[in-house]
Amino acid sequence: MLFTVFLPVLLAILIPFISKYKEKIHTGWFVMIAPLAVFIYYVRFIGVNFEPTIGQYNWIPSLNINFDFYLDGLSLLFVLLISGIGTLVTLYSIFYLHTSERLDQFYVYLLIFMTAMLGVVLSDNLFVLYSFWELTSISSFLLIGYWNSRERSRYGAQKSMMITVFGGLSMLGGFILLYLITGTTSIQAILGMTDIILQSEYFYLILALILLGAFTKSAQFPFHIWLPDAMEAPTPVSAYLHSATMVKAGIFLVARFTPIFSADEWFFLLVSGIGIVTLIWASYMAVRQTDLKGILAFSTISQLGMIMAMLGFGTEVAIFAAVFHILNHATFKGSLFMIAGIVDHETGTRDIRKLGGLVTLMPISATLAFFGTFSMAGFPLPFLNGFYSKELFFEATLELDRFTSSAAQFLAAAIPYLAVFGSIFTFIYSMYLVFGTFTGKKNLDQLPKKPHEAPIGMLLSPIILILGVILIGLVPNLVNAPLLAHVAEAVYGAPIEMDIYFWHGLVPAFYMSLIVVGVGFVLFYFKKYWVAIYQYLPGKLSLHKVYDFLMDQSEKFSAKVTKSYMSGSLRHYMLYILGAIVLITFPILLMTDGININFSNTSEITTHEVIIGAVIAIAAIATIFTHNKIATILTLGVVGYGLALLFILYRAPDLALTQLVVETISMALFLLCFYHLPNLRKRTEGVFSRSINLVISIGFGALITIIGLSAHSTKLFDKISDYFVETSYSLGGGTNIVNVILVDMRGIDTLFEVVVLGLAALGIFGLIKLRSKKGAE
Repeated sequence: MLFTVFLPVLLAILIPFISKYKEKIHTGWFVMIAPLAVFIYYVRFIGVNFEPTIGQYNWIPSLNINFDFYLDGLSLLFVLLISGIGTLVTLYSIFYLHTSERLDQFYVYLLIFMTAMLGVVLSDNLFVLYSFWELTSISSFLLIGYWNSRERSRYGAQKSMMITVFGGLSMLGGFILLYLITGTTSIQAILGMTDIILQSEYFYLILALILLGAFTKSAQFPFHIWLPDAMEAPTPVSAYLHSATMVKAGIFLVARFTPIFSADEWFFLLVSGIGIVTLIWASYMAVRQTDLKGILAFSTISQLGMIMAMLGFGTEVAIFAAVFHILNHATFKGSLFMIAGIVDHETGTRDIRKLGGLVTLMPISATLAFFGTFSMAGFPLPFLNGFYSKELFFEATLELDRFTSSAAQFLAAAIPYLAVFGSIFTFIYSMYLVFGTFTGKKNLDQLPKKPHEAPIGMLLSPIILILGVILIGLVPNLVNAPLLAHVAEAVYGAPIEMDIYFWHGLVPAFYMSLIVVGVGFVLFYFKKYWVAIYQYLPGKLSLHKVYDFLMDQSEKFSAKVTKSYMSGSLRHYMLYILGAIVLITFPILLMTDGININFSNTSEITTHEVIIGAVIAIAAIATIFTHNKIATILTLGVVGYGLALLFILYRAPDLALTQLVVETISMALFLLCFYHLPNLRKRTEGVFSRSINLVISIGFGALITIIGLSAHSTKLFDKISDYFVETSYSLGGGTNIVNVILVDMRGIDTLFEVVVLGLAALGIFGLIKLRSKKGAE
């Protein structure tokens, strides 16, 4: 499993080289290899006799952080969506993105995102999951801001990053608490400790923190505001990230931890409450949008709210309906995003006010859109998969009788009515999307391009997805026992047996569907008479304005704080740094009994050491009162060379030699730059400033002395130097212990130090070249 997770990012390394030949063959053809290979590998796990699979690979075993992957029904469904939809999106992008685009960057970002999502859904380790989780935020930031020359693309990318990373950090806090309570980083082991977690005093804090991560990633109210702005990304990105993968990461997280949290009624109140509010608000707001992708963005938010609400119900029907709708939503929503991209590509606009009558000019696209939108609307036809899961959703809302608290009972009683209300607007925006685009009056004079049907290559991916809509609709049990049953079992924690069939009889859920269709058609037909309601609700109120206000105020506050201490004075900076160290460290040492000084194990102080120490101290103090540049440089040299003499007395020739070399080079550099050094002026600080300087100087010196003596006096374990003395020759093959430590024992550390020096040298070389070039101009 490890190779399949990292296959996309490994291929990403080759993309910059492959893309050089993009004029001859589109880079997407090579990129499609990765998701297609992953899909073929995992599709073989589908089957009635499927058993969970575990893969364990060491990473940081000392911290219990390893690449532990767990493939059960839930992760299998998501892996198939990530790789299957990923393959179709890549195929679609081949015909959508011209070779003049920066294809190398686009596909590198896309492949990194694939790896991140595969890691999220397969990880069994809390902190590995978090690492991949944040990688999805970073890679989606790059994809959303792909057209970075556009201000709206940069804004949308930043907004998605700020909100989802905030949620990710909250989730990390919940994971840390889970680890502290259970003592394990394995998610499967944690799921087996439900009683311990439920009895913990931190349970509700853990619940809130993890749900924050899920809600922000899956665009739940009020964190949904990032998703509409993310529509500035290229359509293949929208079809992939915002319908089938990234936005469902939060759904996955809630589903994964449902066996733990669903036992508490607060899980129902938070998850189902937020989910149903998201369903209603987003479906209501979708009707007022004029951009095709804007409509689809809010429709995605509403559908995610419905899935989230079902997970909160916690019943067998609800869990099964939720996982079924995850699959159905990926098929019809992915195809609709692609159709929206086709319309934009072939007409030059996504403004639905300028569109209309395209059914005769783009008949294939229109047909696909009709199937997709009617499936999304939950229209009762046996060949539309969306109706089945919508019907199960209605059925699940009528079976919420397991709660005891008054708040939970009140919400449970209200949910069926709220579900119907939100679904009515779902029906309206679905009809608005398809009829507003493909029927009615043609407005060819308002279109930037003369519309025509898209090439077959661009149509192939949505055709495959719509065929999935129809196939699942006609034969729903084809995916039931081999896949959905295993997914539902992984979420519910016990086997769920349920048949899927179109006709349930004249049951309440069917009447709810009829109400949605009937009222929805009427409201859609008379939309122009009531659409003015949006002037009052939400009117001028907007969560986007709240976000912009908070970001603006935080920037102003940060700038104000920064300007207060960024004075350009190095002396002030040292004052702040050393003062903070003294003020923070001293109290902590006192409160924790960290001061432990014992002179019984210290060597005697010799006359030579006293004399050299006194000379160093006098020279250091003299620099304060010296106003001549040459004298100051020489006085500093006395301090450095005096320290080298102490190293010699302490029988550390390597350190002494290093100090002599460094001090000599420093002196030479000072003298080399002597002409450019500023003139030393007499200090004009008042008594108070000088007193502060004196206190901090003495305090910092005393602090370092106390820490050094305490560290020497405290023997909590054997000295590590004994290990180096014993093993330097046998392991490193050298008699010079210091050299063996640097080259063998700490070889990687030394290597990276050399890399840092190399990067610094390259930076200096670049600055010199730029200065030379500027001078030549």
